[in-house]
Amino acid sequence: MPELRSGVRRGRAAVGQKGSEPPAPARRNVKTRAPAAAAGVKGRPKTKAAAAAKKPVIVTSEAKAKEVKEKVFGVMGDDSGGLSANKGAAPEDNTPPFPERVQVGGSPMYKVDRKLGKGGFGQVFVGRRERATGPGAAEVALKFEHRNSKGCNYGPPYEWQVYNILGGSHGIPRVHYKGRQGEYYIMVMDMLGPSLWDVWNSSSQTMSAEMVSCIAVESLSILEKMHSKGYVHGDVKPENFLLGQPSTAQEKKLFLVDLGLATKWRDTSSGMHVDYDQRPDMFRGTVRYASVHAHLGRTASRRDDLESLAYTLIFLHKGRLPWQGYQGDTKSFLVCKKKMGTSPEMLCCFCPAPFRHFLEVVVNMKFDEEPNYSKLISLFNGILDPNPALRPLNTDGAQKVGQKRGRLNMEEEDDSQPKKKVRLGVPATQWISVYNARLPMKQRYHYNVADARLAQHVERGIADGLLISCVSSCSNLWALIMDAGTGFTNQVYKLSPFFLHKEWIMEQWDKNYYITSIAGGNNGTSLVVMSKGTQYTQQSYKVSDSFPFKWINKKWKEGFHVTSMATAGSRWGVVMSRNAGFSDQVVELDFLYPSEGIHRRWDGGYRITATAATLDQSALILSIPRRKPGDETQETLRTSQFPSTHVKEKWSKNLYLACLCYGRTIIVSFLPFYSKALDFGGGDVVELDFLYPSEGIHRRWDGGYRITATAATLDQSALILKPNYSKLISLFNGIIDPNPALRPLNTDGALRRLDKSGVD
Repeated sequence: MPELRSGVRRGRAAVGQKGSEPPAPARRNVKTRAPAAAAGVKGRPKTKAAAAAKKPVIVTSEAKAKEVKEKVFGVMGDDSGGLSANKGAAPEDNTPPFPERVQVGGSPMYKVDRKLGKGGFGQVFVGRRERATGPGAAEVALKFEHRNSKGCNYGPPYEWQVYNILGGSHGIPRVHYKGRQGEYYIMVMDMLGPSLWDVWNSSSQTMSAEMVSCIAVESLSILEKMHSKGYVHGDVKPENFLLGQPSTAQEKKLFLVDLGLATKWRDTSSGMHVDYDQRPDMFRGTVRYASVHAHLGRTASRRDDLESLAYTLIFLHKGRLPWQGYQGDTKSFLVCKKKMGTSPEMLCCFCPAPFRHFLEVVVNMKFDEEPNYSKLISLFNGILDPNPALRPLNTDGAQKVGQKRGRLNMEEEDDSQPKKKVRLGVPATQWISVYNARLPMKQRYHYNVADARLAQHVERGIADGLLISCVSSCSNLWALIMDAGTGFTNQVYKLSPFFLHKEWIMEQWDKNYYITSIAGGNNGTSLVVMSKGTQYTQQSYKVSDSFPFKWINKKWKEGFHVTSMATAGSRWGVVMSRNAGFSDQVVELDFLYPSEGIHRRWDGGYRITATAATLDQSALILSIPRRKPGDETQETLRTSQFPSTHVKEKWSKNLYLACLCYGRTIIVSFLPFYSKALDFGGGDVVELDFLYPSEGIHRRWDGGYRITATAATLDQSALILKPNYSKLISLFNGIIDPNPALRPLNTDGALRRLDKSGVD
């Protein structure tokens, strides 16, 4: 079958190390073998006292585990408009009363008046100056944060640092005074008007295309200024955009507030982009508007603010987003899945075209890509009134962005090669196969193996000196890889009707076998392979309804590393071992194949050591080996069928299968291609692929071909291309004599074609 995607990591000398991580509490439903006081300890001497004190292993069921499961997302009900997660201001009834009067940092005395609102870390009140004389505003906003709130663990709120750098920038309210009074840290800020949420809610919960377009261009100018100073906001949403005070000169001006989740995208000392990382247990933002990357715990960058802005604009115009209404512990997972499964065409089906174009650009941005703010702003120009004075919102900032950076030559930009589209709306499943460079050895694969034939293949392989190195499953049939390079001395395996067979695993642990590979079927069955001769000294595993990153992170801190991984239906099984031979390990988890993350990890010295995928998500474990191999080359393939042909090709290059799984990898959609009707003549060629054949098309374009017809199923796309003979002929015009009569060969045919078709 055709090869769908390929990634290659060649040997590199640099090895990256993962930074320190805050501790994450562990769930209790962990399956381990626990002789003496340690769980799953193997190969250690036991005293008689320890043996006598041995206690039975207690395995907590998934249902019981949910009783103590931590609340990951502190987000209020979706219909409320949403608070931000990981912010958690202390409940009002647990905090001391607010002072009646405030005077901080040399400010005038302000009387605390009515409450304006409650943010993620603090609460905001109106402050009125007691005396009308002297400097300072007569009416201000007072933001209170209790000294014990999450934002004040180490003194003044983190937000103060951000305002010190950004305060007074375009679209950022000014902070006049700040200081501590009693139990509270207090900021005295500009008094502003209603939020976009308030305006939307009082306008029949919809906004005109022109109003939202004004919001788009002015928001982009505000974010451009913020990003230019090295920060991303991290919580872009309607509630955090405020208009100026009514009946003032600023009533049509837009402001961005609440900088408590702002983070640096640019390192202050080096001026370089911060490093990429992924922590699937870390979510920052508001579920409804958060970027997919924020849901997946990736390091925040400029693309995340723009994706959140896209969702904000669509919400304000349409009045609703498709992922509203989810509740419960799996809310963030379901919302992220819905975002990944909703194409820009579908999400923007009742919006003007610029909304879709904007969304397509921002969701396909790379981690460290610099946004082209001028181009993004220009997308909305056709909707805005040509006279800025007649627009419903002040857009001076956007005009300055265009003057500063210059308008792009859109024709030149359009002629460049289109960017690779990553998120396009239609789910697909494939085989993920990983190949490592090894010294020449014997390797064998079997796939589509039914339960009844498994023993036959295994016994034949053992007779030939091979042992199982990897197992996987597709459509409840098994795939197994056997080779002579495992280093194991003996091996047993177990087919079980459930996932995973705890009693059998514990029996084998007692016999000094360790889990070396696992696989699960969609019907809940499992295949477990356990071996002797491994380097492991302790082992533990967990079965979970969702990817158990919190448990993995806890085990990392205890010296364990992931050594095997599998799924059965929507359930995950993860095996972790001590003395696995790794110095560091990371996870790449996504609702599609995480190509960008994998390549960044490869650049940091990591190699894929375990893979697993459900029909919704794929997870790859990447590790840095303690002993660097002589050849670090690693390649990946994604194919719709088992990669039997590709395996043989890899063997010829001394690349051998190391990991294998079947499940969610890519999202495929097919975009229409618009072209003028030209007479190209004959000589058609076809580009057929299981995804959009970008490389083939560009090579055809370079050869003078143009697309004339397209068609696609849910599995494949086909494009017909014809040669543009006129363009091909014109390539030689600079060489031949301008006078046809003086040419050494008659070229009348070419002249007639040019007359008929014209030159492209």
